[in-house]
Amino acid sequence: MSANAQDQQERQAHVRRIEQMRRILGQDIARLFDDSSVVEIMANPDGQIFVERLGSGVAHLGEIDASRVQSLLGLMADYLHTTVSRDRPIVEGAMPIEFLRSRFAGAIPPMVEGASFSIRLPARSVYTLEQYVEAGIITAAQLELITEAVATRKNILVSGGTGSGKTTLSNALIDWISRMSDMGTRIVIIEDTRELQCTAPNVVQFLTDDDANIDMTRLLKLTLRYRPDRILVGEVRDKAALALLKAWNTGHPGGIATLHANNPEAALLRLDQLCQEAGVPPQQTLIHEAVDIVLQIARDQSHPAGRQISAVFDVKANRIEGF
Repeated sequence: MSANAQDQQERQAHVRRIEQMRRILGQDIARLFDDSSVVEIMANPDGQIFVERLGSGVAHLGEIDASRVQSLLGLMADYLHTTVSRDRPIVEGAMPIEFLRSRFAGAIPPMVEGASFSIRLPARSVYTLEQYVEAGIITAAQLELITEAVATRKNILVSGGTGSGKTTLSNALIDWISRMSDMGTRIVIIEDTRELQCTAPNVVQFLTDDDANIDMTRLLKLTLRYRPDRILVGEVRDKAALALLKAWNTGHPGGIATLHANNPEAALLRLDQLCQEAGVPPQQTLIHEAVDIVLQIARDQSHPAGRQISAVFDVKANRIEGF
C-alpha cells in the first residue's frame, strides 16, 4: 500500500471514529463542546450526566446508558493506542481535536460500579477578575490585593482542591497580566495540557510530551534560555517544583502556578514535598524566597457560584490578607 493510500485510510478511520463518538455522546452532550461556558462534563456510574459552567456551578443534564459510556471508553482507548478491559479499567488522555483536545478520564467495572467518565474542556473564554467580584467569589479588598500582587510581579501560587477552579482563576490572573503587558514583556507558559490562555503580545507556550520524554523539569530549564520575564505554569505535580522555584528566584518574578492543596499551609508543605522528589533536602528557605502569595480557592456549595476565595496568604508576612 502506498503512503498516500495509507494516509487516506487513516483519515477515513479517524472520521468514522469521530462520528461514532458524536453518536454515542448524543446531541445534548455533543453540543456542549460548542458552549464556551462549559468547563466539565461528567457521567457518573449510575448514568447521570452533570455539567459545570463558568460562574454557575454544576447542573444536572440528563442520563446516558452505561453501554454507551462503555463504547465511548473503547473508542477513546483505540484513539490513544491502548486498550480498556477488566485488567486495564482506566482510560486517560487528550480527546481528538474535534473535541478540543479536552482531557478525558474514564473507568469501567470493577473499579467503579458502572462505566463513567469526566471530560475537562479547555478554557475558551476567560472569567475575569471583575466577574469574580460581581459573582461574590472575590471581595473588593481581595481584588485590590490580587491586582497589586500581579502588578508588582509577585509570584503567586494558586491552590485548591479537586474541581475548585484553579485553572479558571489562573486564567483570570493571566488576563490581568495580558492587559498590562507590552511587546517588551516576554511570557513563557508551560503545561501538560493546553488550558492556560494568554493574549499578551509576546508569548511562548510549551507542552510536555511523554512520548518524547519531555517533562516539565526539562521545559523549565529550556525556558530560561528563552529570556522570560514571567514564567507561568500549569499544575505542579512532581519534582519540577524545584526547577520552578529556582527559576522564579533567579530574576524571573511575576509567575503563576497551580497546586493541589486544601489550604495555604498545606500548599507550601506540598510544594516542599514535591521538591524533595528531586532528591534534595527540605526547601523551606527557597520556598519562602520564591513564593510571595498563596491564593486559595475552595468549593463552596452554599455559594451561588459554587466556590469562593478562602484565603490570600502573604508568605513573607505569614498572614492571611483581605478579610
